[in-house]
Amino acid sequence: MTNSMNNTIERLKSIIRNLKVEEIDEREVKIEIKPEMVLNALSLLKGSGYSHLSIITAVDWIEENKFELVYILFSWNDGGKFIVSTKIDRKKAKFVTVKHLWPIARYYERELHEFFGISFEGNDDMRPLFLENWDDLPPLRKDFDPMEYSKKKFPDREYHKDVIHEAKVIRGDLNG
Repeated sequence: MTNSMNNTIERLKSIIRNLKVEEIDEREVKIEIKPEMVLNALSLLKGSGYSHLSIITAVDWIEENKFELVYILFSWNDGGKFIVSTKIDRKKAKFVTVKHLWPIARYYERELHEFFGISFEGNDDMRPLFLENWDDLPPLRKDFDPMEYSKKKFPDREYHKDVIHEAKVIRGDLNG
């Protein structure tokens, strides 16, 4: 880990209790924090040179009834990357926007709303980006059943699961 990353982690530890730090490699660190500390951490990181918001994404931990929000920040100064992770309640999937820190976040948040059903307080534009007239569970949630959706939306089609073909594609014998 670079000296500047070490210094940044020390500054984070001074404002955040129970900061879990995982060094992935010398230029990449993942931190896990409580939801109420995310804005403080992101603000500190942005002020410390990690000013490029590469992406905001989510992971559905259905067994835990949680969504993990993941913010990836990059520094153009030293090539360092911070992955900031927090978990929120899956049933009350709400979080606060970061578009005041990074205007591009408005699109990442719209995408997460569309594909996971997570709302972002303070982002007044949750219009769909990709799924026009979608009327089912968000499709990247683990409880979304694509086969049931297809049968409901396109009842006249026949659906056959070919597990042998799928296995060959996964194994690399076929290109799909």
